[in-house]
Amino acid sequence: MSSHAIRFSDVTLSYDRHPAVHHLSGVFETGSLTAVVGPNGAGKSTLLKSLVGEECQVEGRIDFGSLKPHDFGYLPQAASLERQFPLMVADVVLLGAWRRIGPFRGVTRAIAREAASALAAVGLKGFERRQVGSLSGGQMQRVLFARLLLQDARVLLLDEPFTSIDGATTRDLFGVVQRWHLDGRTVIAVLHDFEQVRSYFPETLLISRRVVAWGKTADVMTDENLARARGASEAWQEGAGICVESEARI
Repeated sequence: MSSHAIRFSDVTLSYDRHPAVHHLSGVFETGSLTAVVGPNGAGKSTLLKSLVGEECQVEGRIDFGSLKPHDFGYLPQAASLERQFPLMVADVVLLGAWRRIGPFRGVTRAIAREAASALAAVGLKGFERRQVGSLSGGQMQRVLFARLLLQDARVLLLDEPFTSIDGATTRDLFGVVQRWHLDGRTVIAVLHDFEQVRSYFPETLLISRRVVAWGKTADVMTDENLARARGASEAWQEGAGICVESEARI
């Protein structure tokens, strides 16, 4: 097995030939717990989407080592989720077992027990038959973490997983993230709360359309680096061509 989980080699991520992230090189090590931070519009969500094959065009090389598409579990931003469908909590959680169930096989008792255990692990024991539309934002986020638990992925990609949820839910879900890390899974999370980053994430990638700093959180989250990220964001030219970088180089 490769010693790294994911390696970027001079990768540019773009939409309609306009770059969202420029010339990204670096490694997410296997079993690492990494926060991805940067100004609004810095390319953080685009980076996660590139790892699951969504939306953007990729130039350069992303080496996934031994990882396969089914090894990735992805939690998008809460704002992108549709909650009006008449689904029960159990239906949403069981989507995490879709690779095992498929379109024609039924849910076995063993998988149903796994789903119940996953809900209990996120503090929602007995919620299986609740409609998702009746849940609070924090409860819904717990359900989505339970779905990821059932998926049993090797790499977890979390896009703003703790935004607009209460403190108790945040603490509980951080506990799930830490268990994933202790299990040796690779966790990559887009975050805005710098205190959460400094308290819980040993590694950080700071980007502002390109890498500003990547490594140990204490070394990355400095005032100087954060100022460089803000400056690069303010100088960015939205209409830049695929290989035209801003004159304000980092």
